[in-house]
Amino acid sequence: MSEQSISKSVTADSAVAARARQLSSATAQATILRRRIFSGLSLVVIYLFLIIMTIFALFPIYYVIQASLNGAQSLYTTTLQLLPQPITLANYGYMFTHYPIFAWIGNTVLVCGLSTLIGLIFSMTGAYALSRFRFKGREVTLNLLLALQAFPGLLAITAYYYLLQFLGLLNTAPLIGLALVYAAGSLVFGCWNIKGYFDTLPIELEQAAMVDGASHTQAFLRVTLPLAAPALAASALFMFVGGWNEFALANFILNSNQSGSNLTFILGLYGLQTTYQTPWGYFAAGSVIISVPLMLVFLYAQRFFQSGLTIGGVKG
Repeated sequence: MSEQSISKSVTADSAVAARARQLSSATAQATILRRRIFSGLSLVVIYLFLIIMTIFALFPIYYVIQASLNGAQSLYTTTLQLLPQPITLANYGYMFTHYPIFAWIGNTVLVCGLSTLIGLIFSMTGAYALSRFRFKGREVTLNLLLALQAFPGLLAITAYYYLLQFLGLLNTAPLIGLALVYAAGSLVFGCWNIKGYFDTLPIELEQAAMVDGASHTQAFLRVTLPLAAPALAASALFMFVGGWNEFALANFILNSNQSGSNLTFILGLYGLQTTYQTPWGYFAAGSVIISVPLMLVFLYAQRFFQSGLTIGGVKG
């Protein structure tokens, strides 16, 4: 083969290789461009979805606030406006001067706080036993708790009533009786939630404390409970909120006195409506007032929502 033919062949091979490299580079660039476009579209869809969900979450709050600032006792208006004109605080003033607001708040805090305290004590002790000890009937107990959680609490409303009547709490201390009912209803959730967290805590920490001279109770109180603060705080918050918003059991157990000062807040708001109308402005103002203590409780409980407290606690 002549040198000229060899040179032409090499040149042709080089051209083919260069063309292949160009095609490969173009294909790679096109692939990268498609990925960027799809990634951008995905982000647009995600942000659009989040914006829509945020609007759905915040609109009811906005609607209640603007209704509480409206002097008219109505929820609807024929004019398109973001805030009522004129803005007035008359609904809030009327609620504070004509209804026992502070008594309602105090009763609600008493019931929810007592029920949370009782429910948390029994939940964390029961959860610790179910998590750390292996005894006969343990699995049956766990399955039974799940089965109990499947039944609505309202099914036991008559049983609760007769039980409180037998204990003499219906007429003497109905708020205490209501707190006991709420505590009983929150035990199943509290046990399962706290037990799941106890299962993640290394038992070696308690064993190390007992080796150093602590009793089993001291190891539980001084080692396990501080580490389980996030689960305890979350369970306590759910218990508190559950009682704060509950209506059916409270309406069944509590009987209003002449001034209505012995009611919880949600029953007091329910009593605002009459046979022919509902003063929505007062109702909205009361709803905003009752949400303030709950938000304060949530902000305080946030400090306990921590994780990773046991990372590095056991040397592996």
